[in-house]
Amino acid sequence: GSFSHGFTYSGHPVSCAVALETLEIYKERNILEQVNEIAPKFQEGLKAYSSSPIIGEIRGTGLILGTEFTDNKSPNDVFPAEWGNKRDFFFFLLTFRKDDFIAGIGAYFGAQCQKNGMLVRVAGDSIMMSPPFIITPQQVDELIEIYGKALKSTEERVLELKSSQ
Repeated sequence: GSFSHGFTYSGHPVSCAVALETLEIYKERNILEQVNEIAPKFQEGLKAYSSSPIIGEIRGTGLILGTEFTDNKSPNDVFPAEWGNKRDFFFFLLTFRKDDFIAGIGAYFGAQCQKNGMLVRVAGDSIMMSPPFIITPQQVDELIEIYGKALKSTEERVLELKSSQ
């Protein structure tokens, strides 16, 4: 027979030992208390952008948050298919040119964040954020500021695309 527990996700003893030690460190350093203190600032700061005309919904809990980009603030009004909203974010990064919008609203927003030093996970016309548990209040402020800049740029790009139709 063979011993098939060789992957980090399949119960490897070393991975389990690391996970247990991680939980101990969380307890020793009051990491979850830190998360509970900083999460409201993170959630409220980003949800303040909910009134944007291109945001259908911002939802999340703790230090996990997602933004869904929609046209006319309706989940049923997706951006036009010819805007390429199904393309992969990494393809977008390889092919993006300043005057060429081929990879969808989520990818455009993600690229604007990246230009300012922040990475987000892109999935079609949605983005997800999950900063580290040890994020500081100052870093949350910076994250919120970058999100706002990226959103403004994305709103402007959507207006350009709409006016060119």
